[in-house]
Amino acid sequence: MRLNDDQWAVLTPLLPRPVKRTKRGRPRRPDREVLDGILWVLRTGAQWDALPKGEYPSKTTCHARFQEWNEQGVFPAILAALYEMIEELQLLDLREAFIDGTFSAAKKGAQMSVPPRRERAPRS
Repeated sequence: MRLNDDQWAVLTPLLPRPVKRTKRGRPRRPDREVLDGILWVLRTGAQWDALPKGEYPSKTTCHARFQEWNEQGVFPAILAALYEMIEELQLLDLREAFIDGTFSAAKKGAQMSVPPRRERAPRS
């Protein structure tokens, strides 16, 4: 899933203009490609190393831009803009929402409320 043209048009003015400090080095990768890579990592929960090569800019580029934009407070503005867009299109219904659900299986199927066996109990 990548940003479509309508989403990109909303987000473009929110991204800071790059400041070229030197004439050396490689050309800066386009913000849209980098943002797609950042959103891929955030959406999948994968590590930066898992960023698909060839499909997105390098993990170093994406992570550096993520840090740069994070320090500049870009992401709260992006989230607010995308929220407004979703709300205008009536794609979000907040009457029913779930914040979080955490599930963990009991070890070997045992219930967590069962006291530990005597030989495994903590000793003081």
